[in-house]
Amino acid sequence: MSSFTIPNSSPECLVNLTQDLDKDALLSFPAFKNWISTIQHSLSLQSNKNHVFHSAPYKLRKIDIQSVDFFGGDRIGFIKFKADVSNDNGEKLPGSVFLRGGSVGMLLILQPDDVPQDSEKDKHVILTLQPRIPAGSLSLAELPAGMLDDSGTFAGGAAKEIEEETGLKVPEKELIDMTKLALPDTELATGEKLQSATYLSPGGSDEFTPLFLYQKRIPRDQLKEWQGKLSGLRDEGEKIKLKLVKLEDLWKEGGRDAKALAGWALYEGLRKEGKI
Repeated sequence: MSSFTIPNSSPECLVNLTQDLDKDALLSFPAFKNWISTIQHSLSLQSNKNHVFHSAPYKLRKIDIQSVDFFGGDRIGFIKFKADVSNDNGEKLPGSVFLRGGSVGMLLILQPDDVPQDSEKDKHVILTLQPRIPAGSLSLAELPAGMLDDSGTFAGGAAKEIEEETGLKVPEKELIDMTKLALPDTELATGEKLQSATYLSPGGSDEFTPLFLYQKRIPRDQLKEWQGKLSGLRDEGEKIKLKLVKLEDLWKEGGRDAKALAGWALYEGLRKEGKI
């Protein structure tokens, strides 16, 4: 097992690696780069005499990498590590971290085009039903999720399934970043540099999820066709199924998915403030 010191860390922060992970691979992993930059910046704010931890500031002293999951060969997918964040009094902060980086969630709202544009009537949302083994589920209802690729296009299995089943493509120019519109700038509010996103499990994971809105008006007959098609039985073997639910029922139809609840709350809040 090899070790190295994080560059420009004060005090020195020792990183203990696993046998299958080297220094260069860790330092180039986007999720780790984002995490180390964010935590170091937040810790630096303790120098302000008004900071709650100013009298006994916490320091990042050591990182023990415990395991690494690789995707498709040598591409890092997930990292599990323990961070020693403590002050000179021996007080420690919980530091078990599952590092996986960011993802995006998509609130896709469909409405018949014979309804007035300023009406909330007859709005429907697309949910995905797919296996989520960490939750012990083979059919968890949730908002479509994936990545924004290099061109800014929503990409991933859910997006592909939506396009195959409905013909809907999700263009970058028509996306509305609800989290960026709604959430206060943490740097202005607290000095910290957090993502404009929701954090789904910040007690154990770095995962952050900006939530985008995409609204589409379609012919009523098409909506009815999709309702029947997506709600009916599908050929076995497909890992992702789609489901159309009424917007007003999203909070209960997708209530086990934190993305769905956050997306619904952001949409309602932004709508009431006239921002969307």
